[in-house]
Amino acid sequence: MSEKLIELEKNGGVATLFLNRPDKRNALNDAMRSELIAALEDVTADRAVRALVLAGRGKGFCAGGDVSAMARRLDEPQDSVAINGWRRQQQVHHAQMLLHNLPMPTIAAVHGSASGLGADTALACDFVLAGSDASFSWGYIKRGLIPDGGGMYFLPRRVGLPKAKELIFTGRSLDAEEALALGVADRVEPAADLLAQAQAWAATLAEGSPTALALGKSILNQSFELTLEDVFSRGSQAQGICYSSAEHRASVKAFVEQAAARAAKAGR
Repeated sequence: MSEKLIELEKNGGVATLFLNRPDKRNALNDAMRSELIAALEDVTADRAVRALVLAGRGKGFCAGGDVSAMARRLDEPQDSVAINGWRRQQQVHHAQMLLHNLPMPTIAAVHGSASGLGADTALACDFVLAGSDASFSWGYIKRGLIPDGGGMYFLPRRVGLPKAKELIFTGRSLDAEEALALGVADRVEPAADLLAQAQAWAATLAEGSPTALALGKSILNQSFELTLEDVFSRGSQAQGICYSSAEHRASVKAFVEQAAARAAKAGR
């Protein structure tokens, strides 16, 4: 049986998803993308999972799209290149949207290189934890391409439009410290401790109400495109759901009981 290209581990409410094609620096091909979609759908459906860490096996996070597949595309009949490319793009975008919209906090644990689609995939997560050896680049321009994994959406929201243009138009590489300074990365940790730190951070995020996290994230992901009235409208609906959640009821009940106990103690 062939080795899985995506490995999924679950431990105490934290799922860790590994890109597992180390001999190709975890470059994403069609088979790997299909497994990624299946793993993300698994995590989405599993209510016991409260946070996700995305990491790469081997020496790097993800080298982006598989260039060997691009080379094979050069030999395809000219009349099929466009439609086949469109179909492939649909799968790319489906995977990225699943990751971006996952109803729980997500952390990309980036060690080594995150290039092209690999960098886009890191930014599709809520947070980016970079190892001290990490590098990020949007080198699509060097292949005569544009970012197709969400980079033109995610990157400007992290670094601003002019800086995003500069990084995309040049395809230059950022080391971990520059990535942190620009806002591409949210934290930097020693490479040797990266996965453990990411999982610990995920465990902390997982302590929050899953209902409030899912609903809050769904609105925050759209907040730059919404008016204030839109945010209030969607927020009021989400808050109504939160009012009826088990987590809210238990929290309020515990607060009231603790307050009553303190008052009784003070009155002695």
